[in-house]
Amino acid sequence: MKFENIRRLLSYARRAVDDYKMISDGDKIAVGVSGGKDSLALLAVMCDLRRFYPQKFEVCAITLDMGFEGSDMSSLENFYKGLGIEYRIVKTQLAEIIFDVRKESNPCSLCARMRRGILHDTAKEMGCNKIALGHHFDDVVDTFIMNLFNEGRIGTFSPVTFLDRKQITMIRPLVLAPEKDIKYFVKHNEIPVTKSLCPEDKNTDREKYKLMLAEMEKTNEGVRHRIFCAIKKAGLDGYETENK
Repeated sequence: MKFENIRRLLSYARRAVDDYKMISDGDKIAVGVSGGKDSLALLAVMCDLRRFYPQKFEVCAITLDMGFEGSDMSSLENFYKGLGIEYRIVKTQLAEIIFDVRKESNPCSLCARMRRGILHDTAKEMGCNKIALGHHFDDVVDTFIMNLFNEGRIGTFSPVTFLDRKQITMIRPLVLAPEKDIKYFVKHNEIPVTKSLCPEDKNTDREKYKLMLAEMEKTNEGVRHRIFCAIKKAGLDGYETENK
């Protein structure tokens, strides 16, 4: 399967993979695919990257079916088959457990923990030593601001994280790619983006700070890039200057 206008995203991913030493020869990398634009764009990028990257690696995909009513994974399944990769769609009852049984007042936190556990276990079952997630440049900054405002904490997620208990490494190859470039890529390709069925979608703290930063950009153009540069200059969470 060929993708149009993928070079820009590939360039960002190649630089991030090199700068933060995300891939080694012989890796088997599971891409966690939610069905949203970011994770699907990442999967396309990883499949293209493996064709020419000096260190040879395998790519597979894992999707968790949350169990929401009306969930349909057929378009994703067809996409995976078109890419010719190994994949696994894991059916869960997370939606029922979180919203109906436990009636969580803060469902996102529990959901994230449970999804991570299933994703890690599935990746290990598939023989993977790494998991790639679709967090991008904007997410790095959004998370930094959310942690600062909500917890009074200076930090964000790391580009590479080794999970000692699971003996698996999390990588985020799109951390240098702006969201607008991901949107452009998805718009110009037949990417089967699926709408989130979660009732909390667009109603989270992350979305609040994302909108706040978008408003700030209108009067302070480049504010996201300046925040990201500050994160790098401070060497926060592994974002030190490249190749150091």
